[in-house]
Amino acid sequence: MAERKATMTDRQRVEALLQRKKPDRVPVWPFAYAGFATVYTGTSIADAYNNPRVAYEAQKKTCQDFGWVFTPMLAYAAYGGWEFGGDIKWPSGEFSQAPTVTRHPVETEEDVWKLNTPEVATAGIIPLVTEFLSLAAKEQLDNEPFNVLAILLGPFNTAAMISGPDKLCKWAIKRPDAANRLIRLATDHMMDLAQYWYDHFGIDGVLPFSGEAVATGQVISAKQFEKFVLPYFQEAHGKVLSLGYKHIYSHLCGDQNANLEHWAKVPFGDPGIISIGHEVDIDTAARYFPNDIILGNVEPAVIQTGTPGQVYELSRACIEKGKKHTGGFALSPGCELPPMAPIENVKAMLQAASDYGWYD
Repeated sequence: MAERKATMTDRQRVEALLQRKKPDRVPVWPFAYAGFATVYTGTSIADAYNNPRVAYEAQKKTCQDFGWVFTPMLAYAAYGGWEFGGDIKWPSGEFSQAPTVTRHPVETEEDVWKLNTPEVATAGIIPLVTEFLSLAAKEQLDNEPFNVLAILLGPFNTAAMISGPDKLCKWAIKRPDAANRLIRLATDHMMDLAQYWYDHFGIDGVLPFSGEAVATGQVISAKQFEKFVLPYFQEAHGKVLSLGYKHIYSHLCGDQNANLEHWAKVPFGDPGIISIGHEVDIDTAARYFPNDIILGNVEPAVIQTGTPGQVYELSRACIEKGKKHTGGFALSPGCELPPMAPIENVKAMLQAASDYGWYD
């Protein structure tokens, strides 16, 4: 296949998408690549979470080496447990790549009513994230459309880490008052956090990020999603956009097919940036988010265990669908880029973009 010459940087490609224009080619913008960057650069897992400068430099080098969009991120999916007063266990080996909650701040229903939102500045991982983002804010590179990814996560996901997902789901059925109380606190914290990032970093170069990993079709029903997830996301995203942010980057994790009609009612900005799991077809997502940028959605398990050829073909299929989406498209894994993914498999994604991602 004839090689074409790039006329844009990755930063310019994303900026074109945000202006509802076509870039020269589809950018490669992996979601949650910090774990892969840790392994690739030989960074210790301890430094990846506890040494912001080392973590930032590892992510920057990885994105430069692989030709990716760079949006520095320090976060973890179990956010909420530590931040609301529980305990976490730091990862310590190959098969433990992220912090996990070892003691939830809410163990009983009575605990729910005693709980209050934490002081943002000192809550859990926030001081480390603040230091990390302060470093990131000092430079903006040619592959970096946003240099501050303001982590917010999601109300239901955060509430699930406060009590444990099993308790929250049981309470959603048997004690909806307790479930709503937890999600209310998580939503208030999310909005407090948005204000905190705004006060520290302003708007320019800042991209708010939300995500939802627990409220999927594998865990709750679409009816429960409509009741316990939709209104809180609408409120929290409304708050974020009222601060003056134009775009929200949100990862809709897992099987969200039954929930897409509800997600479509959530404000994501103009345009929003929607990352989808491999369980959701790009054409389907495009119908629900016709004016938003879609990131997706190569299956992470194949990136981890498949061959470079398989990853290349999946990437090609995603690109061919994504290029038809009028709202704009960037190639990405359908969830976290597996930390132990073979380098050849990861390179296959960029090769597919270089071969098939050009716009006429």
